[in-house]
Amino acid sequence: MIDRYTLPEMGSVWEPENRFQKMLEVEIYACEAMVDLGLVPSEDFAIIKEKAGFDLKRIEEIEAVTRHDVIAFLTAVGERVGDSSKYIHMGMTSSDVLDTALSAQMKEAAELLLARLRKLRDVLAGQARKHKYTLEVGRTHGIHAEPVTFGLKMALWTMEVDRSIERLIKAKEVISVGKISGAVGTFANIDPRVEEHVCRRMDLKPALVSTQIIQRDRHAEFLTTLAVIGSSLDKFATEIRNLQRTDILEVEEAFAKGQKGSSAMPHKKNPITAERVAGLSRVLRGNAVAAMENVALWHERDITHSSVERVIIPDSCIVLDYMLHLFIQVMENLNVYADNMRVNVDKTLGLVFSQRVMLALVEKGILRETAYEWVQRNALYAWQTKTDFQYLILQDKEIMSYLSNEEVDGLFDYDYHLRYIDFIFERAGLE
Repeated sequence: MIDRYTLPEMGSVWEPENRFQKMLEVEIYACEAMVDLGLVPSEDFAIIKEKAGFDLKRIEEIEAVTRHDVIAFLTAVGERVGDSSKYIHMGMTSSDVLDTALSAQMKEAAELLLARLRKLRDVLAGQARKHKYTLEVGRTHGIHAEPVTFGLKMALWTMEVDRSIERLIKAKEVISVGKISGAVGTFANIDPRVEEHVCRRMDLKPALVSTQIIQRDRHAEFLTTLAVIGSSLDKFATEIRNLQRTDILEVEEAFAKGQKGSSAMPHKKNPITAERVAGLSRVLRGNAVAAMENVALWHERDITHSSVERVIIPDSCIVLDYMLHLFIQVMENLNVYADNMRVNVDKTLGLVFSQRVMLALVEKGILRETAYEWVQRNALYAWQTKTDFQYLILQDKEIMSYLSNEEVDGLFDYDYHLRYIDFIFERAGLE
């Protein structure tokens, strides 16, 4: 269950209190700028700063009548401020407040997500170093290919998380803009210096050109970035799920004391957390599609985007935060079965060395097609009859007319496949 009590920091970003507080900040900073411009008396601004506030219940009561959230908010604030409230929202339109406040919320959420990503990166990097030389079979199409290491797999994920961090930093920058330019973005009734002041105070940049709203390609970029990050988590979680299968069992989610896997089968230990992560990634991708649908609006704006993003933006931030929280726990407590990995490497009876044998024959002057044919016939027979592949190679007269027993023995060496692991780790900054 995802709720504000599960992840209080991210939940609080999207609570109504935080939304209205940021809207209030926009209004106060706008008045502050207008004092400097001689448009608002300083004594009135002092009253606004002292008394401006809101009560959620009162806003809801007013909105039930006005059916307009910003008017309800301004009315509730005005009731507290009194006569000086006439200077609040002067020359502004609703989206000036809504969009600038939303940008501040999204920036705040992005910073929390970046902290989670950096934590996950540290955990993955730790697993990569720990299992740098832990031999594991590489699989392509789900079939045994050649040896890798579990640490190399973790290094790969670490680099992907690095790219996620880079993408989110860029997306945070894209969405960190404010807009105080009036009804259709022309500044007809408000000085551009107000926008500059408000954005500076809220640690945002002014949108260089706007209409009544900040353009929704920015929001789409943010949400598609979250979806890409979620898809990476889906990829990682799917690998965990596959490697936990009974017939593979190379890794396993931690299983807590008293935990139950099945109501019917007491023996079950299922990868339920990885499955939850994989499933929730679909929500993020669906929300990203909705965000892209929000980009196209009528003329200077309509509100087809508004109801959609009130769902998809908070939900996507909360869902991804939760997914990261879960997957960090999975990776921190992951059971890694190195012995099973070695057993699985050996399951194909040495077939993982087929390319080495073929290349050795090519180096002796055999045509690649011929070498491939010689090696493949032994490989297929080894698998069909469950016979050791190296033994069959040693019995093959054509092959052994080019290779010595010592050369064949040297070809069946797992260390050969690990000789550049240090190079890869050094290049990735994981040494």
